[in-house]
Formats: sequence, C-alpha cells, structure tokens
Amino acid sequence: MTTGPKILAFSGSLRKGSYNQQVVTIAAGGARAAGAEVTVLNLREIPLPVYDADLEAGEGLPDNVRTLKGLMRSHDGFLIGSPENNSTLSAALKNAIDWASRPDGDEPTLACFKDKTAVIMAASPGGLGGLRGLGHLRSILSSIGVLVLPDQKAIPRVHEALAADGTLSDPGLQQAIEALGAKLAEVLAKLHA
Repeated sequence: MTTGPKILAFSGSLRKGSYNQQVVTIAAGGARAAGAEVTVLNLREIPLPVYDADLEAGEGLPDNVRTLKGLMRSHDGFLIGSPENNSTLSAALKNAIDWASRPDGDEPTLACFKDKTAVIMAASPGGLGGLRGLGHLRSILSSIGVLVLPDQKAIPRVHEALAADGTLSDPGLQQAIEALGAKLAEVLAKLHA
C-alpha cells in the first residue's frame, strides 16, 4: 500500500493562540484531504536556545534541536506559517532554521532542507497580512536548498478573519488556505512518485 507524502506543518510563532499556527493548521487540513500524512508541530513545545556557536561547540546540539531536525528529516515537505516582526520573519522561526541547518555528526550539510518542498503563508492583524516577511523567508529557504512553491497567501486583519472554532469566516479564504496544503501534497506526490 502506497502512503501519501509526509508534511511537517508549523509556524514561527511561540504565542498561545497564534494566528499563524491556526492558519497553518487549516492548510494542514487541506493537505490531509489531498492524501498527505501531516504532523502539526508547535515550536513552543520544543523550546530552542538562541543559536550560539560556542554553545554548539561546547555541548553539541541541544536535545530539542535533535528532535526538530529528526522531524524535518523524516518529512518530505513543509507548510510554514510565518509571522511578521518588524517587516521580516520572526526570531523564533529564524532561530529554528539556524539550528536545523547545523550538521549533526556525519550528517550531510543542510540535510533537513535539501530536496524538501515548502509552501509559505503569513497572517497578521496588520493591513499587509505579513506579506513583507514572506519574501525574506522565501529567500532564506531557497538559498539552503528548499524548493518553495510560488503559491503563498498573506491574510491581513486575521484577528477579524478567524472564527471562534479556528476556521476562517470567509469560505473563499478558508478554501484558499486549504488549497495551499493540497497543492503541496499534490506536488510532493508527483515528485516522490
């Protein structure tokens, strides 16, 4: 029996009730409906120290970094919700990428990112929906070997768009976010056929 592609869905927000975590969870539902096996990760559950080369040299990779890297290596692609902080991606997301990029033992360089495919999205109470940060995230991921699909979505005024049940009150927007997850699942299924 053939299984669908494996997708890791997470956001770069550590906040309880994170808008980006809610939106990436909606996209994960679209990926599941398209046949993917999806793991939704909340970075808050695996706290990471700020990347410090001296810490790495003295103590090696922290256990939570190894946990994150293991999850990333075991999945074919990523759904990433990226909050925007001061016109760029969040420090938490950049820190996770920085730690995951570090080699562990004889692991190949950038093993967590090479041959991975991603879809990115953002949500913000602001009028641009986090759009400015997506360009930076796309550039970083592309430079470390991730194929970032052109499909993306930024949701402005997300605090007004999310319903109490975690769905988006606009059915068209709900479908658009689900379609991001479905698109990633479909592309990964073709790439890994």
